[in-house]
Amino acid sequence: MSMNDLGTPDLGVIAFLGGGAMAGALIQGLIRAGIAPGRIRVADPVAGQRSMLVERHGVLVFPANVEAVQGAAVVVVAVKPGMVAGVLDEVSGLLLPEVLVISIAAGVTMATLAAHVPAGQPLARVMPNTPGLVGAGISALLPAPVCTPEQRLTARRIMESVGLVEEIDQESWMDGITALSGSGPAYVYLIAEALSDGGVASGLPRSLADRLAFRTLLGSAKLLEESGVHPGVLKNQVTSPGGTTIAGLEVLERSGVRGALMGAVQAACQRSRELGKK
Repeated sequence: MSMNDLGTPDLGVIAFLGGGAMAGALIQGLIRAGIAPGRIRVADPVAGQRSMLVERHGVLVFPANVEAVQGAAVVVVAVKPGMVAGVLDEVSGLLLPEVLVISIAAGVTMATLAAHVPAGQPLARVMPNTPGLVGAGISALLPAPVCTPEQRLTARRIMESVGLVEEIDQESWMDGITALSGSGPAYVYLIAEALSDGGVASGLPRSLADRLAFRTLLGSAKLLEESGVHPGVLKNQVTSPGGTTIAGLEVLERSGVRGALMGAVQAACQRSRELGKK
């Protein structure tokens, strides 16, 4: 992997098949990292989406997947899971042996990806999440054994443009990762909304309740990450004997909030497994 004049790794031409929200986040992150917009190609059948991508990012856009793939060093499959097989079948004949194919489609297994590209094609399966839209995401990266160290690094660099990357070597973990970090933001948003509602029920103006709830979640997450202290320990530090926090925690425990969140992750994990079999 060579370096350009700015010291940014030269990843070659990157083609996105699908120009939705997560593709847009990755494009924005790559440009922020120093990748020239002219080296990013996006195929999307919707004319309005193509126009938006050009206006917002200045990238090259195409209505057909085959046009975007020609000459690309990396192909990022960013379509809905049910469309992945068809999209790969469409471009398979254009994939040179050294082209790295990265899929960010939830539930689509490596076996499925491999069945729709030439034998031995370098593949990487990735599970990103929506906080990547603001550069605060976390992605699980599973490279195929055939990937070279340089290709693994390329996949990592692309995903690092939108946040942290955890490289894994067990595909069986992917459904749990999808359920936890992929679906997890929705659980957090629900909690944020409920906390704000509780503030309003306690007499606070909605705008103030929103700010307090959102910043409390943000600050608590930051403290968790930067302190390295177990969440149970941090919880106990806020909880004084006979105080307000323990009164609230008692209600949460009686209401089964802990079990409900665990159950939500497990249900999402099972759904991810089901999607992978389709």
